[in-house]
Amino acid sequence: MKTLQDILYKVRLLSVKGNTEVPVKDIQIDSRKVTEGSVFVAIRGVQADGHAFIDKAVDLGATVIVCEDVPQVTRENVIYVQVANTHEAVAYMAHNYYGEPSKKIKIVGVTGTNGKTTIATVLYKLFTELGYKCGLLSTVQNMIGTEVSPATHTTPDAVSLNALLHQMVEAGCKYAFMECSSHAIHQHRITGLYFTGALFSNITHDHLDYHKTFDEYIRVKKSFFDNLSSSAFAISNLDDKRGTVMLQNTPAKKYYYSLKSMAEFKGKILENALTGLVMMVNDKEVHFRLIGEFNAYNILAIYGAAICLGEKGDEVLRVLSMLTSAEGRFDYVVSNSRIIGIVDYAHTPDALENVLATIKKLRKGHEKVITVVGCGGDRDKTKRPEMAKIAADMSDKVILTSDNPRSEDPQEIIKDMEAGLNTAGKRKSISIVDRREAIKTAVSLAGPEDILLVAGKGHEKYQEIKGVKNHFDDKEELRDIFKLLEK
Repeated sequence: MKTLQDILYKVRLLSVKGNTEVPVKDIQIDSRKVTEGSVFVAIRGVQADGHAFIDKAVDLGATVIVCEDVPQVTRENVIYVQVANTHEAVAYMAHNYYGEPSKKIKIVGVTGTNGKTTIATVLYKLFTELGYKCGLLSTVQNMIGTEVSPATHTTPDAVSLNALLHQMVEAGCKYAFMECSSHAIHQHRITGLYFTGALFSNITHDHLDYHKTFDEYIRVKKSFFDNLSSSAFAISNLDDKRGTVMLQNTPAKKYYYSLKSMAEFKGKILENALTGLVMMVNDKEVHFRLIGEFNAYNILAIYGAAICLGEKGDEVLRVLSMLTSAEGRFDYVVSNSRIIGIVDYAHTPDALENVLATIKKLRKGHEKVITVVGCGGDRDKTKRPEMAKIAADMSDKVILTSDNPRSEDPQEIIKDMEAGLNTAGKRKSISIVDRREAIKTAVSLAGPEDILLVAGKGHEKYQEIKGVKNHFDDKEELRDIFKLLEK
């Protein structure tokens, strides 16, 4: 069993009261999960401060408290460890406690505003098809080999993350592909991990409710690359205006991918249809099942990572040509009356614009584009009018509706969205708070060959209203409504 001394390796200590040679049973950041002999780390979160629960943790049996501020009244037989930053400390502690799992598995991290889930998921599928046992940590799900573990966050907390990596090592996984959200980077959830490689997809307006400024959002994403080792590789999107900035100070070996310029991993779209993409990838012509220009970029990032991991280009392209995207990413259903329903996770202005631009390129003639879109509650409000404007500018008909309103009034969220509409936009839009009704209305407005986009929730199987997660699946709703129409 590890001792407290063992797991404090690399932690910035300010003071220690007590003996660090005591055994460690487990590490907890939620006081409700503390049992006799636990180490409790007091984390300052967005919603609550763990320091307020130190006494509760001790009452439940915690023998070690790790905190930034030591309580004025301390308890006998409890060890108090004061650190500079508990977010950072718990990441190192968890990595040490689980035997430094990131040194025993090759981890590739993916960051950026859009594309993280697709890139990580398709890399997992690719390397599994190439014969390796792999792990996946993504917004949709976590995988240990073929075992599925549902995901609650894009990137789990540091303790859960290291526990999952440890399980992957124990299961014999050689690779782990993981999304690294800006929240996770900022909150030190991935601190202490050794990354074999890192990928950057793109950066656009998102999470300003958390990061406050776009510059801060960029700085956080960039810090992921700044902290790589010189033995790692870093791959970035040369066509994103911040693609080179991301890798400016990285000690890792740099590579770029591009559809527009010369790069190590160069692509050109020859054909873009609902049947998939035909592309040139480094002078090889390949037909992929993934659809749209945004997926052309994802393919290049995935191909680049596979080459950097030592795989043969031709074999990578052969397997990649057979793979599908992640669930809820340009997922489509076609009704018997030939209405095309597309479900996509697009929940940022840029992602919505990309999906609608892709749909525009897939249109053969005069098919109508009908978009159902909402914005999440308790999240960045500044993108709401922008999302509505993009939907109205790029669609024939728009239905503004609820996404996950969370604690907010959905009608108020829709009002914020409506503020982005000009007179023409208002004429082509309808506001329907009930998402199910919104989708039904959209289907009733569609005719054969028309394209109906249901945006924002993608793979999610719930709708969160006033703290309650109710079952709701956009793809399921579309299928059910199509069936009803066809009876």
